[in-house]
Amino acid sequence: MFAGYRDANDADALRQQASDRLSPIELDVTNVHHQVRVAEAVGPSLDALINNAGIVVAGPLEFIPPHQLDLQFAINVHGPIALIQRLLPALRNARGRIINVSSVNGRIATPFSAAYSASKFALEAFSDGLRVELRPWGIHTVLIEPGAVATPIWDTLRERAVRISGGFPEPANRLYGGVIAALGRVRTPGRAIPPDRVARVIVQALTARRPRARYVVGWDARLGILLKAVLPTRWFDALLARRRRA
Repeated sequence: MFAGYRDANDADALRQQASDRLSPIELDVTNVHHQVRVAEAVGPSLDALINNAGIVVAGPLEFIPPHQLDLQFAINVHGPIALIQRLLPALRNARGRIINVSSVNGRIATPFSAAYSASKFALEAFSDGLRVELRPWGIHTVLIEPGAVATPIWDTLRERAVRISGGFPEPANRLYGGVIAALGRVRTPGRAIPPDRVARVIVQALTARRPRARYVVGWDARLGILLKAVLPTRWFDALLARRRRA
């Protein structure tokens, strides 16, 4: 069993807290050499691949630099797909499973995190296609769709948003100053669920005889999906805009 890491401190923490059966392995999903090394370490058979890498590029889409949009998709979409491609022979040999950790934002595009939402929409589309393409070999492709989760992603979101906004031209602050300031104050929401709750759902998806195509995790995710389904688009847009002003 392998777990990818980018920081050596994270690797040490994994070794101390996890089972002896787990082997940390350096993995930046955008790094081709790391992808190759993972495929070599896995060998000819793999029971499951869990794609959980992700970042949030937040801010007014009007001013987000193209290289930041590229980074958003490189980590959230291209990297996971590249890993799937490299590991599919091993997954096919074991009739394994692919678990792609998406988000409620894979169903709902929210203002000022549109780049993140777009990356999760793309991951969902890839997963839907793979689910059917790989059906002849009994390989299940499953999406996990959490709402807010209490992880360091909120800190990195804030830090990246501050860094990106520092390079915005003057009109950005005039047009979106309130939003930019709010992104600089982002903290983990009170509604955020603990990561182990998402982990338990992933275990369920890995062990179910017939896993569902999607697992929605968290009351906020379920409520958001329900409201989008029942409300007219104009009303739902107004609700999102009101939340952003709150």
